[in-house]
Amino acid sequence: MSWTRPLLLTCLVALSIITLLHGADSTAVSDKKAASPQGALRKIFMPEADASSFIKRRGRRAVKTQDEINAEQRQRLAADERRREYHEEQRNEFESHAEEEHDEQDERTREKTEQWREFHYDGLDPSYEYNRHTV
Repeated sequence: MSWTRPLLLTCLVALSIITLLHGADSTAVSDKKAASPQGALRKIFMPEADASSFIKRRGRRAVKTQDEINAEQRQRLAADERRREYHEEQRNEFESHAEEEHDEQDERTREKTEQWREFHYDGLDPSYEYNRHTV
C-alpha cells in the first residue's frame, strides 16, 4: 500500500511534463517564416516565369558586368598568390633540407678523412709519402 502513493504521484508528474512539452514548439528556429515549409520553398524555388526570364536575361553567352569580371579577377589573383606562397614555402623547405644534408655529408667526410689520417699517421710530419724527393 505504501508504494501506490509515490507511483501515482510519479505518473501524475510525468503526465503533466508531457502535456507541457507537447504544447511547446519542437523546432529550435525562432523565425516562424524560416521554420515553415512554405517559407523555405520560397527561398529555394522561384515561379516559372521568373526563372525563364532569369535564364533568358542571363544566358550562357551573356556579357558579364564589370563588377563580376573584377570579382573573378580578384579571386584568380588571390588563388595565384596563395599558390605562389605555397610553392615558395615548399622550395625554401627543400633548399634548407638539402643544405642540411650537404652539411652533414661534409661533416661525415671530414670525420672519415680525419680518422684515416690518424690511423695512417707514421710519426713523420708532414707524411713521408707526400715529401718524398725523387732522385
